Amino acid sequence: MDKFIGTGVALITPFKNDHSVDYKSLEKLVNFQIDNGINYLVILGTTGESATLNSTERQQVIETIIKTNNNRLPLVLGIGGNDTRQVIADIKNTDLSKIDAILSVSPFYNKPTQEGIYQHFKAIANSTKKDIIIYNVPHRTGKNIDPETVLRLANDCENIIAIKDAAGDMQQSFEIIKNKPNDFLVISGDDGLTLSAVLAGGSGVISVIGQGMPNEFTKMINLGLQGKNKEAFKIHYKLMELTDLIFQEGNPAGIKAILKHKGICDINVRLPLIKVSDKLNKSIINNL
Repeated sequence: MDKFIGTGVALITPFKNDHSVDYKSLEKLVNFQIDNGINYLVILGTTGESATLNSTERQQVIETIIKTNNNRLPLVLGIGGNDTRQVIADIKNTDLSKIDAILSVSPFYNKPTQEGIYQHFKAIANSTKKDIIIYNVPHRTGKNIDPETVLRLANDCENIIAIKDAAGDMQQSFEIIKNKPNDFLVISGDDGLTLSAVLAGGSGVISVIGQGMPNEFTKMINLGLQGKNKEAFKIHYKLMELTDLIFQEGNPAGIKAILKHKGICDINVRLPLIKVSDKLNKSIINNL
């Protein structure tokens, strides 16, 4: 599980002006992460606009990243949903031979109870031998995974190895970190709170801003993991305004503005998302 300590990034999916997937830019993006010290890559998360990719595109995105990565970094694949049986079927029907772990979001829209969330993830864990990172993002799913449920899953399911915690509640993160099993990882899913979580005993981050500023962000996380809080916070404060800006008009529109400026890919997103306004784009560029 050491492979998931540090900085992971939730990769975007680049699009051309006609909104077809830009696989050449995706290759460039993967190499940019590897060349700048990122520790692992997350495929087809929310930031990757997986909800607007068809099955053929999703498969081609996976294959492109696997081929470009060429076994250099660990890979995490997003497989989740609000139909437990379908999630299990998707896992069983996916070639996971080059994938190191599954990132599975908590069920959205149908808003299950804590017992329902527990049974959902337990059923997924029992269906595969792959390591699983549960993903708590209540502002998207409409339902928080309470610390008691996280800890119950961590203790009961051997292959549930971590949580990506994007609840935005540091007290909740502290409670999980304090009471978790020694080999369970608490991974931040909130860029602005990541350093505080790491200094409290968290294992790192699955980041959005990290893929636009990989060298700086990874350095900050590594300093935090070493307990060098003063040096780490210097970087945090430099990145703080930029981090806020990229989420101002939604994700991944903001991070794509950074990546376009750096020559990695274009700024395009797929409806119902829209690209950032000219005003925000200028603000982002001015803070680079």
